[in-house]
Amino acid sequence: MNIRIESLLAGAERAVGAVVIIDVFRAFTTAAVALARGATKIVVVRDVDEALALRAAGVGQLCMGEVGGKRPSGFDLGNSPFEASQADLEGRTIIQRTSAGTQGIVAARQAARLYAGSLVTATATARALLRQGPAEVTLVAMGLEGSRRSDEDELCAIHLRNLLQGRAGSPTGTRDVILAGPQIPAFNDPTKPHLHPGDLEIALDIDRHDFAVLITHEDGRLVARKETV
Repeated sequence: MNIRIESLLAGAERAVGAVVIIDVFRAFTTAAVALARGATKIVVVRDVDEALALRAAGVGQLCMGEVGGKRPSGFDLGNSPFEASQADLEGRTIIQRTSAGTQGIVAARQAARLYAGSLVTATATARALLRQGPAEVTLVAMGLEGSRRSDEDELCAIHLRNLLQGRAGSPTGTRDVILAGPQIPAFNDPTKPHLHPGDLEIALDIDRHDFAVLITHEDGRLVARKETV
């Protein structure tokens, strides 16, 4: 198994083989929480207008995501795993749009198999990949808006690489390095209420969930569902 680590939107465009698009803060942590809360599936889109149009057409019941970190007008949920953890999502189809994670999913057109990755599903994602046994794996750290690298996504990619290569990695070390990083104070900044302290707690709860988030094509759309390993 040849494992490559790529970064940002350009990395997603280059990614080949089995691909994991990583967005820890917060898109794919939020997606995992929503699926754990009983959401049937998540339709992944590029644009706010597309998300709203799909909801209006009855493709999904809820729009979830962000622009500039904040919930767009007309959306039902923001890009918050804490908010998703408090919502009634049982049996719902969610339409998700974010500035980094979902952009990477849309851009990963060369992927033979595609996952949405985060620390909360790290071990399950590694197990899913190992079960498939692909010759090529690309781990893509999406960073901030797909254009600037971020500690949490790069470290998640390294942690996944360790697991794929048969090493245990260091969940505690990974968490500690992220907590020392520049984004952390924002989660306790009262001027940024869209960043809930609970988001940070959930996002760094490594292996919180025992499933991977698999992306497939359904009716011409990109759809995320749980893949239990």
